[in-house]
Amino acid sequence: MVKMDNKNNQQENQLIIGRNAVSEALRSERAIDTLLVAKGERNGSIGRIIATCRDKGAVIKEVDKRKLDFLCGGGNHQGVAAYAASHEYAELEDIFSLAKERDELPFIIICDELEDPHNLGAIIRTAECAGAHGIIIPKRRSVSLTWAVSKASAGALEYMPVVRVTNLAATIDELKERGVWIYSADMDGKTYSQTDFSGAVGLVIGSEGNGVGKLIREKSDFIVSLPMKGKINSLNASVAAGILMYEVARQRQCKG
Repeated sequence: MVKMDNKNNQQENQLIIGRNAVSEALRSERAIDTLLVAKGERNGSIGRIIATCRDKGAVIKEVDKRKLDFLCGGGNHQGVAAYAASHEYAELEDIFSLAKERDELPFIIICDELEDPHNLGAIIRTAECAGAHGIIIPKRRSVSLTWAVSKASAGALEYMPVVRVTNLAATIDELKERGVWIYSADMDGKTYSQTDFSGAVGLVIGSEGNGVGKLIREKSDFIVSLPMKGKINSLNASVAAGILMYEVARQRQCKG
């Protein structure tokens, strides 16, 4: 069974309800974003469903049965339901392959626990327009590729690889080993317009409430800031990301 969640009469996500429906979705290689399992339910086929979802990188969440009943609108969920991703996740190698195909140095956007789907969608849209090769998001404590993200991207999600990783810090270490310089957008850094973005760039955008995490900041090669002239000391995450992405694009164009 498939149910459409609605908010203000708009489709938010596609919820697949019941063991058979979820199993068939997995068998057909449907991209599963999150698996919801009722607390205490592990009998029968649920164990196999959990194992398959884990192998495919889906987030597994144990929820109260009453909450699952509510989400499924009274449907017979048999202790399990799954949110389908609005788009397939890419692999890290896909980003590097796209950069190589274009004969360009990698230009990667790294979202550190971004939670607002409209921000992520707007970042995906701007990244595609600015010539970035891909976006990286963490599996936990982050918005995923929901329908709202897809809508906010205005179609850009079809062209922009989005990679979801288990450990963002370890992924940054791998990027650095592959020659990518990590620039984190945060306070008390060098002014963005005076920063050299001419090499391979990994641009970190922090969460709406807390900014870039301490560990990610420590792993960064550079901290870059936007000048704040008014009484407010921060910009919306997607706005800040857009300004920085186009500075990277501008410098690359000038160099070219």
